[in-house]
Amino acid sequence: MLRVTKTVTLRTLSRTQNPGLLQDLTASCVTVADESAVLIRKIFKNGDLGVIDKGGLKNFQTEGDRAVQRLILKTLKTKYPQVTIIGEEDGDDGEAGDEKVFDALAPEVMDKKFPEDLQNVAPERICIWVDPLDGTMEFIDRMLHHVTILIGIAVDGKAISGVVNQPFFGFDDESKKPDQWGRSIWGVVGLGSFGPFEQKPLPKDKKIICTTRSHASHDVNACIEAMKPDEILRQGGAGNKVLRVIEGDAHAYVFASPGTKKWDTCAPEAVLVAMGGALTDMHGNVMAYDKNAKVPNSGGVLATISPDTQKWYLEHVPQTVRDNPQLQP
Repeated sequence: MLRVTKTVTLRTLSRTQNPGLLQDLTASCVTVADESAVLIRKIFKNGDLGVIDKGGLKNFQTEGDRAVQRLILKTLKTKYPQVTIIGEEDGDDGEAGDEKVFDALAPEVMDKKFPEDLQNVAPERICIWVDPLDGTMEFIDRMLHHVTILIGIAVDGKAISGVVNQPFFGFDDESKKPDQWGRSIWGVVGLGSFGPFEQKPLPKDKKIICTTRSHASHDVNACIEAMKPDEILRQGGAGNKVLRVIEGDAHAYVFASPGTKKWDTCAPEAVLVAMGGALTDMHGNVMAYDKNAKVPNSGGVLATISPDTQKWYLEHVPQTVRDNPQLQP
C-alpha cells in the first residue's frame, strides 16, 4: 500500500509541474520498456518462442517481437494519440489487443529539468521509432546479452530522446534472481544519458571496432581492414553494438551496409549523442527520423564516442565503399 501511494504522489507532482510533452513521453517510454522486459523474460521462460521466418537473409520474428510491440504501441497510442509511432512488426499495432496500458511515469525521468528548447514540443513534431526486440536472431540463439528493446523519440526528424533496455542484463550473475535482471539506459540530447551503466575509459594503445556477427559483406570487411583495428568485436543487435561504444568496450561501431533500419538506430543514437558521441551513415550524413523518412539506413552506420573520433573513422572509409551504389544515402 505504501508503495502505491508513493508512486501516485510522484506522478501527481510531476503532472502538476507541467514539464511538457517530451518529458512525459520519455518517462512513459522508460516505464513501458521496463514492463516490456518483464514480458519478454516471461516468454523466454515459457520456452515457446513462436518463431516465424519473415523472408530474406536471417530475418525472423518471435512471439516476443509481436507481444512487446503490441504492449508498447497500445500504451503509447492510448496516452499520446497525436504522436506518430512507427514499429518494426507489421500488423502488431496494439489497437485490437487486450494489453494493459501502463500509465505510470518513471520518476528518474520526471525528476530532471529538461532543456527549455525541448519544452512545449507539439505532438505533430514528434515521431517514435520502436524496435520491440532488437537482436531477434540472438534471442533465438540464446545470446541474451545482445538483445535490446529500443524506443527512440525524434523531434523534427532528429533523434532527441531514447530508451535502450537490456531485458536479460545480469542473467549470468548467479547472485541475481530473474526479477532482478534487466536495465534501462536512457538519454536526452542536451540533458545527458542516465541509467545503471559506466563509461569505461577506452584503451589508448589499441583500436577496437565493433561490427556485425552475422551480416558481414565486402564493404564491411573493406572498411574494417582500412581502419586497421587491433581487436574486432562481432556482436548482434544494433542497439547492443552502440552500447559497446557507449560503455567503452569499443572505439567505433562500423557497419558499411544498408541492413539496419530507423527503429534500430533512433534510440541508441539519442543516448550516444546525449553523452557527447556521434552516429551518422558511412558518408557522415546525419540520420533523418521524421515520419516520411526512408526506413532503411541505406548509407550504413558509423557510431563513435566523440565527433573527433567520428571524423577519423569517416576519413578512413575506403573510396570504393563510398562509391558503391548500394551504399548511398
